[in-house]
Amino acid sequence: MNYRNEIAFIAHWSRLAACLSEDPELFFPISPHGPGQMQHELAKAVCRRCPVRRQCLDYALSTHQMHGVWGGTSPDERAAVLATARQGADASM
Repeated sequence: MNYRNEIAFIAHWSRLAACLSEDPELFFPISPHGPGQMQHELAKAVCRRCPVRRQCLDYALSTHQMHGVWGGTSPDERAAVLATARQGADASM
């Protein structure tokens, strides 16, 4: 996929996202624990009803989003997915 097609695809799926009608700050809690836990859970609840959750998660993983809730995952959850993928790639070499 070339850059222009990638941008068009991103623009397409993101227009269908459940989060469009939400405050963007909801998806950037200070922490998934303690004071930010409720905000974190509310953001994940929006993601659970989102029709493009998988595309959002794929985007976050491919662009190494280090902050916020993307595709229903926290930064720590995405880091674990990337680490597992790296280990799998290393094992196949």
